[in-house]
Amino acid sequence: MRRVLLTCCAVYVLASMPAALWAQTPRLVFTKEFPHSNPEYVNISVDRTGHVEYKEAPEDKPIMATLTAAETGKAFTLAEQVEWFKTPIESGLKVANMGRKTFRYEPESGAASEAVFNYTTIVPAQQLLTWFETLSSTEQAWVDLDRTVHFDHLGVNDALAEVEGLWLRKELMAPDQFLPLLKRVIKQESIMHMARDRAARLKDEIEAFLAGDKPPVEANR
Repeated sequence: MRRVLLTCCAVYVLASMPAALWAQTPRLVFTKEFPHSNPEYVNISVDRTGHVEYKEAPEDKPIMATLTAAETGKAFTLAEQVEWFKTPIESGLKVANMGRKTFRYEPESGAASEAVFNYTTIVPAQQLLTWFETLSSTEQAWVDLDRTVHFDHLGVNDALAEVEGLWLRKELMAPDQFLPLLKRVIKQESIMHMARDRAARLKDEIEAFLAGDKPPVEANR
């Protein structure tokens, strides 16, 4: 009897919750399929809160990160300028195959909308593609660094050089996700001293940025 009463109470509480709490968080999804490229497949989802999920195969467990409000707002602003992909954005021009790309918008409620394209001349769509490609490069750099830290210590310095290059070009998004790996490199004596020094320098610069001691890194220049 007690279990029945608790169940009834739970149902009543859930039914009394505002409808907004039941709705999903609006989300942008970018997919790129390009055989013989590296990687051949990329899927990135970003919701309004800045939560990111990145995959390099449909069956992969996603890598997760969190963007700043400014980074997230940039993507959603551009998507809105392209009318949430409710109309075609493919240019139709005879250009080389640059991969099948899909922009998808999943709203708080209602039907999702998407646009598939190879090449677009619509400026906000081009800028959104650059935004997602920049995020993709960041996550690929994280994947490479994570792999070398765990399985290929001789490759760590090269992986760090890629991360540092993105950082110096102001293209490293959600840099806080790299801190645990950088700290691991610094403490791992089996990794060459040059790589450990580079990791320490990057860690200090990222922490200074996150503390507000440096100008923000721009996702799109």
